[in-house]
Amino acid sequence: MIRNILFANVLFLFIVTIGNAQEKQMFYVGTFTTEGAEGIYYCSLNSQSGEISLENTFKGVDNPSFLRLSPQNDFLYVVTRATPQVEPSGGFISAYQVGEKGELHFINKQVSNGAGPCHVDVAPDGKFVAIATYGGGTTSVYAVNENGGVEPALTVVKNSGNGPHPNQKSPHAHSIKFSLKGPGIFSADLGTDQLNIFHFENGSFGRYEQGFVKLPAGAGPRHFVFHPEEEVIYVINELNSTISAIKKENEKWYVFQNISTLPDDFKGESNCADIHLSKDGQYLYGSNRGHNSIAVFKVNANQKLSFLGTVPVEGNWPRNFGISPDGNWMLVANQRSHNITVFRMNHETGMPEFSGKQIDLPAPVCIEYQ
Repeated sequence: MIRNILFANVLFLFIVTIGNAQEKQMFYVGTFTTEGAEGIYYCSLNSQSGEISLENTFKGVDNPSFLRLSPQNDFLYVVTRATPQVEPSGGFISAYQVGEKGELHFINKQVSNGAGPCHVDVAPDGKFVAIATYGGGTTSVYAVNENGGVEPALTVVKNSGNGPHPNQKSPHAHSIKFSLKGPGIFSADLGTDQLNIFHFENGSFGRYEQGFVKLPAGAGPRHFVFHPEEEVIYVINELNSTISAIKKENEKWYVFQNISTLPDDFKGESNCADIHLSKDGQYLYGSNRGHNSIAVFKVNANQKLSFLGTVPVEGNWPRNFGISPDGNWMLVANQRSHNITVFRMNHETGMPEFSGKQIDLPAPVCIEYQ
């Protein structure tokens, strides 16, 4: 009898422990240390309550403005901004090994080949990383070695051109992603109103035959997201607060819709930042800095968007946000109010609903789920 009771107690504790572990969704937070942050923060999201807890702080990383995990979550790649005195080229791409408890172990770094590195992506096979620099207007691709470190850049492309907006006096590469379909890399350049298209295969990198998709003058493309099933890309435009929908037909990409992220009656200043699709691909979300909201769209059967409305972010300057891997939560990183706010996803309406939960963190600018 005693043996059975002991076994039952051990089994109960085991089940509780496993349950608690499953309730936690871990994520890293990139920040601006020039605005009071200490480096990269490691947090947990309770998938039942929406509570956020700070688990660890990795100090000594200067302005880790964007983060991306490898496909197996064993390495973290970080673009960091540096002063000219520290690095004349403007910054670095750094590689870290991820420990069993999420701890970060520095491997190495390479120069960013341009000022203001602002975005990084990892190839689906984990063998390459690519970065974009805002100040330099460059895109670079790096090979990843066996221990997860980055080799010197395989290639560096310097964009050219400008636009009609005062912020478009020169190229500003703002994001870069490996294609989900076929060998390619896409990069949004805010300064030239272009979504650039590169061919990339087995380490070979060059302009795709089409070269780029031109967006409306003064739009300022910033971030973008691939439709999970169709050959469609949604680009969020910082300068004119719109989303451009781009489709591929007969081997050519073209814009088939431009739609505002703001209510018709809004008259103030606002700049878009980040963009994400819901897990099921039925809804699209974009962040408005200034209006301080998340714009919500329905993705229709023809991939066109219908504006459903906006949700206040309960903070100031939502630079970045992320939907949890289970699709049930949205975390919004509000740079200027120094907080991350938590929203429960309503799967029937597509509208995020504020949970009342938040955490105070200095200058959060990127969320990367583990």
